[in-house]
Amino acid sequence: MDGISFKVQPGELFALLGPNGAGKTTTISILTTTLSPTSGTAIVAGSDVAKQASDVRGKVGIIFQKPSLDLRLTAEQNIRFHATLYGLYPFRPAYSAMPRAYKEKLQELSEVLDISGEIFKPISTFSGGMKRKIEIVRSLIHRPKVLFLDEPTIGLDPSSRRSLWHYLTRVRADTGTTVLLTTHYLEEAEQADRICIINRGKVVSDGTPSEVKSQLLDSYLLIDSGDRSRLLDELKTLGLTVEGGPPFRIPFKGKTPHQIVKSIETPLTVLKVHAPTLEDAYLAIVEGARPDG
Repeated sequence: MDGISFKVQPGELFALLGPNGAGKTTTISILTTTLSPTSGTAIVAGSDVAKQASDVRGKVGIIFQKPSLDLRLTAEQNIRFHATLYGLYPFRPAYSAMPRAYKEKLQELSEVLDISGEIFKPISTFSGGMKRKIEIVRSLIHRPKVLFLDEPTIGLDPSSRRSLWHYLTRVRADTGTTVLLTTHYLEEAEQADRICIINRGKVVSDGTPSEVKSQLLDSYLLIDSGDRSRLLDELKTLGLTVEGGPPFRIPFKGKTPHQIVKSIETPLTVLKVHAPTLEDAYLAIVEGARPDG
């Protein structure tokens, strides 16, 4: 790690991206107090991770990449013990003795992830995807102020991934929960309010998805015409920047593709819009080169 610094606003969905080994899991481990920082300061929900570690742990929910369930227990027992450790309810030796509020919350979360029928079965009988669903339920049962999701949807089928994100969207709207996400599914990161991309322990880009794409890659039109001299004269008259060609590359520079095309009267034989995706921007960092248009 080399001077990583970022700030997440309350209620934000913040995506921390980067290739394997970039430092994502190390960063989350420090923020969740499972790894002690060697220097610097980190504050989570108003508490210092080094000086007030117990306070931090009481305010956060965590889903790590590797499962951390007790295989000797049922899914419900794992969740019940977790709720007890967080002080939500006094310990009860049986599900039937738990308060109605616990049962209703467990039922709600189980239905979201479509696991109601398996909630009382032993964890040892579950697939990897099922174990992931139980970890998600467990991390949400105590309504954390900050939810850390380290590759949360690995092993989930597309339907379960969609259901989870619908639920997280609802949780954020209802409770203002802040979510810090790491993921290799870049379409999930596109939903984020802000994105921070790190590589080799350093922050290389930070901003909204649109800002990150504009920082790393250009958006432009590719155009050509049967009458190129006329087209070039017109582009010059319009004050548009022309790069390379043919076909000619016209950077947007504050204008929309529609505005540019509408202003050109010369008949065009080629018209392509290059609007980079978050995946394009991410690959530009990981591969260490700007992709050609």
